[in-house]
Amino acid sequence: MAAGDRPRRAGGRRRRAVAAATGTRSHRYRSLTSPFAPLELLSEDEVAHLHAAALDVLREHGIRVLLPEARAVLRSAGADVDDASELVRFEAELVEQAVASAPSTFELLGRSPERNVTVGGRSLVIIPVSSPPAVSDLDGGRREGNLADFQDLVRLTQHFDVIHVTGPCVEPQDVPLQFRHLESGLAYLTLTDKAPYLYARGRGQVADGFEMFRIGYGVDADEFRSAPRCYTVINSNSPRQLDIPMCMGLIDFAAAGQVSVITPFTLAGAMAPVTLAGALTLQHAEALAGITLTQAVRPGAPVVYGAFTSNVDMKSGAPAFGTPEYFKAALASGQLARHLGLPYRSSAPNASNAPDAQAMYETMMSLFGAVLGGCNIVIHAAGWLEGGLTASKEKFILDVEVLQMLAEAFRPILVDDAEIGLDAIGATPPGGHFFGGSHTLERYRTAFYEPLVSDWANYGRWVETGSRDATQRANETWKRVLAEFEPPPMDDAVAAELHEFVERRIAEGGAPPES
Repeated sequence: MAAGDRPRRAGGRRRRAVAAATGTRSHRYRSLTSPFAPLELLSEDEVAHLHAAALDVLREHGIRVLLPEARAVLRSAGADVDDASELVRFEAELVEQAVASAPSTFELLGRSPERNVTVGGRSLVIIPVSSPPAVSDLDGGRREGNLADFQDLVRLTQHFDVIHVTGPCVEPQDVPLQFRHLESGLAYLTLTDKAPYLYARGRGQVADGFEMFRIGYGVDADEFRSAPRCYTVINSNSPRQLDIPMCMGLIDFAAAGQVSVITPFTLAGAMAPVTLAGALTLQHAEALAGITLTQAVRPGAPVVYGAFTSNVDMKSGAPAFGTPEYFKAALASGQLARHLGLPYRSSAPNASNAPDAQAMYETMMSLFGAVLGGCNIVIHAAGWLEGGLTASKEKFILDVEVLQMLAEAFRPILVDDAEIGLDAIGATPPGGHFFGGSHTLERYRTAFYEPLVSDWANYGRWVETGSRDATQRANETWKRVLAEFEPPPMDDAVAAELHEFVERRIAEGGAPPES
């Protein structure tokens, strides 16, 4: 080691610097704003062309709307309705008037005010995996979704600040459908203080959910309807169909002032044209139809333009995610949402069957498309596997690592004289090092991101500590988080009222889903 490479003794100055550097880097990411301008994959003319083509689809071909009430609402708003075929056709003026009335930005309230999130602009709201029928981990393998694992995934959602809003992490299939919304709603409200999710599976379930959320938030019915406190995802039955429960959800959420994330499921080559331009046109038309219905019910109701366009494996017909086509569709969808002036939802899915390298590189490709496309909400951001059929606890933790790294990338570079450290540069000889300098010692504890899962040890040290790979370390992490978990506070009277409501509704038979 050359003389300039040896750490220099700093005496009392070094000890004072070390004493000052007692903190650790914060992992609080409760509010994220992207510093990156969205990528513009399409020209303005191409975006306008896709929008005009979607309007042509709505005017010439229409959308089949299966709920008579929804058709009546749209007829009253000025749409051309044929009840015999159930087709609804929309003139451009009707659609554009509806889009103009929807808010470009709104606040979604958490049960605790510090959990409120802004939806729109450059904000980024992150939501975990939603709705898989199965769950997996290294200990128990892949199994049918159940309430215990649902609750564990909700606990993980609460623990990590980089996840901002709850999601239906896995289907608790050990709970009968008529009671499932009650048990999941109770978990959202008692295990988290983040804004909850509610399936649009029929009038009874939505009414129960709204009442539970009203109780949990401690507000009366009028106050509940005065601001968004929950959300749902509405998937059209591509191509060109809105089914009965989805229509009910659009109507009920709009009437209550709650959030509908309107997301056509347009897989190119299957439920949409095989070309990206065709799939995006169909996605846009179906989203516009749903948006128009919400604004016909309640002008100003909060809606989000959702996109989930990807391609299928043309050899097997299986959905593919994290593909170049998915990436490009996410960028283009952001442009279409901004053309409308509406918040944009995207996703971070993959098609892998295990929490392996494929799962992570496909997730990263999807996430880059979402973020660089300017999305405001990214769903399925933690835990998604098997094309959405499995929620993985290890993948959840691996994804949180990626999301926290993304959040760190959002942090600005502070540029001032103290940060530049000209004195430190001058005091360090050519060929020397900065390890022992006061500039480093004052900052080293908080200078860099501290990983959740990544192991930066050298090979020898890695072998000595068990040669565990990232998935094994993620397994240890989720178990530690759950072992240390404490739910957020809730007033005892509110908790009692919630439990009494659930017990009463179960005794009354709950609310079966509608179709």
